[in-house]
Amino acid sequence: MDYTELNRQVIAQFRAGGEIPGMHRDRLLLLTTTGRRTGERRTTPMMFVRDGDRLVVIASNDGAERHPDWFHNLLADPHVTVEVGDDVVEAVAEPAAGDERERLWSSITTGYRFFLEHQSRTGRIIPVVVLTPAGTPASVRSRDER
Repeated sequence: MDYTELNRQVIAQFRAGGEIPGMHRDRLLLLTTTGRRTGERRTTPMMFVRDGDRLVVIASNDGAERHPDWFHNLLADPHVTVEVGDDVVEAVAEPAAGDERERLWSSITTGYRFFLEHQSRTGRIIPVVVLTPAGTPASVRSRDER
C-alpha cells in the first residue's frame, strides 16, 4: 500500500470538507510538523481524542519498531499546526509521561482496542502525544483565514 499517496488523498478530502471513505472525519486531524532534517513542513492525517481543551494523538506507526517520522519531527520542534474540523490551531506538542501517559493510554485503548494490537507488535513503548493550543484564542483560525 502506498501510504504517501493515501495520505495525500485524505489530506485533500479533509481540506475540501468532503467525506473520507473508510474514516470518521470527526475523529481525524491533520498534524503539520517541521521536518527535522529538511526544514520543510510535513502534514500527516491521524486519529485523535480530546482531553479537555487538548488533543491527543498516538505515535503507533501501526505497531512498527520505529516511531513515525512526524514524532521525530515534533521532538526536534514541538511547535505544530493542527487542522481539526474547520479550525486551524497553532499548538505545542509534548509526549505524555508517567502517570499522565498511563491515564491517557488506558482511556484511549479502552475505546480503541486496535492500539493494543499495535503495541503487541512492537518492543517500543508507543508514545502518547498531547497537543496544547499555543497562546490565546487568536491562535485558532478558520481554514478560510489560512
